[in-house]
Amino acid sequence: MRYLVTKWFGVFLHDGKRVVKHLLFPKDEDELVKRLLLIKEGKVLDEEKESIKGLKDVATNDARLSNIARYLSDHAVFKEISLKPESYGFTLDLLNKVSPKVAEQETKRSLERRDLQIIQMIKSFDELVGFLNILSERLEEWNSLPSPDESINTVSETRDEIKKTIEVLEESIRENMKKVAPNLTSVAGPLLGARLIMLAGGLERLARMPASTIQIIGAEKALFRYKHGEGTPPKHGIIFQHHLMKQVKPSQRGKVARLIATKCATAAKADVFTKRDLTELLKKEISIRLKEIKSV
Repeated sequence: MRYLVTKWFGVFLHDGKRVVKHLLFPKDEDELVKRLLLIKEGKVLDEEKESIKGLKDVATNDARLSNIARYLSDHAVFKEISLKPESYGFTLDLLNKVSPKVAEQETKRSLERRDLQIIQMIKSFDELVGFLNILSERLEEWNSLPSPDESINTVSETRDEIKKTIEVLEESIRENMKKVAPNLTSVAGPLLGARLIMLAGGLERLARMPASTIQIIGAEKALFRYKHGEGTPPKHGIIFQHHLMKQVKPSQRGKVARLIATKCATAAKADVFTKRDLTELLKKEISIRLKEIKSV
């Protein structure tokens, strides 16, 4: 029997007494990060497949490799196998360099996965709200008829169920946005913040956008028409949904849109890159600047 063991620096095949075959990972930091991430994701490496090629009786104590080798979690041989990186030309200094990179990539991928959840939630929320409005209008027209058919009750019940679903979705969006993008949520609110993430294609993409792009995100059709000689350039996109936009004169909305977009850009960067809590600072800065705009 052969025993398959994977360490951070390579893949080893042991016969119970000594290493009979080994495939070392590249010492390039980026290549090493790639392999360590694949391991953390539960995937089988090419080196692992290659090391047991042609062999039938191979054991492993790693559940990740149970599809290519016999899984023996508590086999005594694995406890006796000692593999030191220095013996194969690797140093702990290299591990110390790649470990933060692996952690950074894991955080990034985790964020992207949570982004996808938020994007699907807000898409579903907006679609259901649209459908609810249509259904409510239809019921209102139906109710205005003399002696409406009893089937209206079924449609009414459907509307009520949709309302409940919307409430559940909204609460989920609020909770997820607080966890994923607390700074953006404090500036834009959970629903608008989620829509900005959706339109940008993810929180990190939003964080990399300049404030000028965030300001008109959602107004792509108007921008397209302007670029083709029709109309004027849009002053704001989906940011128009922000509650502050309704508190100022139409002539001040352009400045307020720039203010909100600038603070959203700062908030998104903090949520993605620095992880600093800027919620109170951003609220204070918005309040001060808003007073200045209104005073003119």
